[in-house]
Amino acid sequence: MGDQTATRNLQLHHNPVFDVSLNVEGGSNYIDDDGRPKRTGTVWTSSAHIITAVIGSGVLSLAWAMAQLGWIAGPIVMVLFSFITYYTSILLAACYRDPVTGKRNYTYSDAVRSNLGALQVKFCGCVQNVALFGISIGFNIAAAISMVAIQRCNCNHKSGGKNPCHTNNNPYMIAFGISEIVLSQIPNFDKLSWLSIVAAVMSFTYSGIGLALAIAKVAENGKIKGNITGITIGTVTPIQKMWRTFQALGNIAFAYTYSIILIEIQDTIKSPPSEYKTMKKATLLSLTATSIFYILCGCMGYAAFGDLSPGNLLSDKGFHNPYWLINIANAAIVIHLVGAYQVFAQPIFALVEKTAAKVFPDSQFITKDIKIPIPGFGVYNLNLFRLVWRTFYVIITTLISMILPFFNDVVGFLGALAYWPLTVYFPVEMYIAQKKVPKWSTKWIFLQIISLSVLVIALAAAAGSVSGVVQNLKIYKPFKTSS
Repeated sequence: MGDQTATRNLQLHHNPVFDVSLNVEGGSNYIDDDGRPKRTGTVWTSSAHIITAVIGSGVLSLAWAMAQLGWIAGPIVMVLFSFITYYTSILLAACYRDPVTGKRNYTYSDAVRSNLGALQVKFCGCVQNVALFGISIGFNIAAAISMVAIQRCNCNHKSGGKNPCHTNNNPYMIAFGISEIVLSQIPNFDKLSWLSIVAAVMSFTYSGIGLALAIAKVAENGKIKGNITGITIGTVTPIQKMWRTFQALGNIAFAYTYSIILIEIQDTIKSPPSEYKTMKKATLLSLTATSIFYILCGCMGYAAFGDLSPGNLLSDKGFHNPYWLINIANAAIVIHLVGAYQVFAQPIFALVEKTAAKVFPDSQFITKDIKIPIPGFGVYNLNLFRLVWRTFYVIITTLISMILPFFNDVVGFLGALAYWPLTVYFPVEMYIAQKKVPKWSTKWIFLQIISLSVLVIALAAAAGSVSGVVQNLKIYKPFKTSS
């Protein structure tokens, strides 16, 4: 989401990394108010989950976003998104318990259902699944860019910069797709605790390297690049400036999108005190830390490259030396995204497979598992429907990635698509419904102004991203163009 890291699992309360409760049988001291194992989450564990979830590949596009907005608007917009995300997260946290029964909502969809009803749940589900599908495409593009960056970095190092090292992204996208076809056949891949741990380590590895390289680049340049208003007219046309400014808003929104898993994180917090009070503190702490890190990455990247800030800070159009450190950072991105793709695809896999089993309960193709013994690993349950359907899904996302391999455009569009409904609209509407905020009251008007304002920004960001795709397609030939 930022990205949208591998920890952003839509069923986090089942994930061992996020389930910090004591799994001990016997005694009321170990049973929570709903009969489940007692939760032990604190402000610190919740803050760690949020930071891990927010910081992802979205951080790589922040320098480019800063270059479009400039030294004044860039930091202001990042702070503004941080404030909006914090405020609406607090509204969402207040909807953790059912307004009538007081029972806990375990997922984002549960919260929507208990506060807004079944119709809104369908709308929420559509937005979630479209966003998840788009994120799968974005992950393939980002992973391919990093693999190409490694190849070209090594090529440039060997040739001393004399070889242009033109490279086609398609073989790397296909390789990424093949790896995902294999991994997608592992049932419940998103339940493996080590996946989230690896993703978190990789996120901080490449983000930290990117920040360190940017600081070193500024020191090497001996000056701070960039200007007050962002990329100058002449470098781009006035129309391009406008569309790229809109697109930058989507890039920043994508980096801050995490609300979809807030309820799941909140469900790990022990009570008393109330989960809301703890979550409010955790959200303030984690978003403050994340915002400082984001502003540092965006500003230092912009200071290092100015108008020429690359769309992906760690691509070969950015840093060149030390090549081994850049390779480590890009390898970390690839490892992160290989696992992250599976976690974000799992909810879609589960939805289709559960629906198919419900509609065709007697179909052996859909419901039957073929047991295949694997020496040293036990028995693998091969399901033919899962094999065909998940393979088809990966192939489709890979093909779209090859047709539209535009990182910033895709990231901007995903940010525009997911940020308003999931971070603003639903939290605002749920809070109004739960607290019975009177229509046309000062608070109601204030909340609606926030929602409407972010909707306008999201529409502008989506338009900017679509415009970027159109412009890129004029010079890009799918399956042929090499970069």
